[in-house]
Amino acid sequence: MLFHETSLAGAYTVELEPFSDERGLFARTFCKREFEEIGHQQEFVQFNHSHSNVMGTLRGLHFQHPPHAEIKLIRCIRGKVLDVIVDIRQGSPTFLQHIAVELSEENLKMIYIPEGFAHGFQTLAPHTELIYHHTAYYTPQAEGGLYYADPRLKIQWPLSPTVVSDKDEKQKLITDLFNGIILPKP
Repeated sequence: MLFHETSLAGAYTVELEPFSDERGLFARTFCKREFEEIGHQQEFVQFNHSHSNVMGTLRGLHFQHPPHAEIKLIRCIRGKVLDVIVDIRQGSPTFLQHIAVELSEENLKMIYIPEGFAHGFQTLAPHTELIYHHTAYYTPQAEGGLYYADPRLKIQWPLSPTVVSDKDEKQKLITDLFNGIILPKP
């Protein structure tokens, strides 16, 4: 795996290094030793699979409040998405900045999202599937979210959203009172 630092501290894109032959391909998607080289120490405790039927589906921007904040490792196994992460770490020099990465079954990229980020994506193909690895269990009472079309975030979604959940559509706009989330010291 090849780890590429992004402009948001602690976030990486990860390129798989497939071995191909007449049978197809084989690629490692996780190696504890290699992830330790970027400082990853936590155990992944939950794996999730999402399937979106319609191109243009938008999910997010989601996060969990501490102490349930989580690291996520996300890979697209079918179709294509624009994956977006927003830094919401209080005091971060990149607070409320975001990056967008295209993940697809063809490009074999993953995104490593540290604690303190909101995450969302838009499908760029029908019948798109993602696999998520999480370092914290889903805790409904710790859920948080940002409005995907908040003008303060300036996210350029490539398509007009076709499907958005009521919960995501009803997220509030960021105000000057939003200082982000405070992560516990390691």
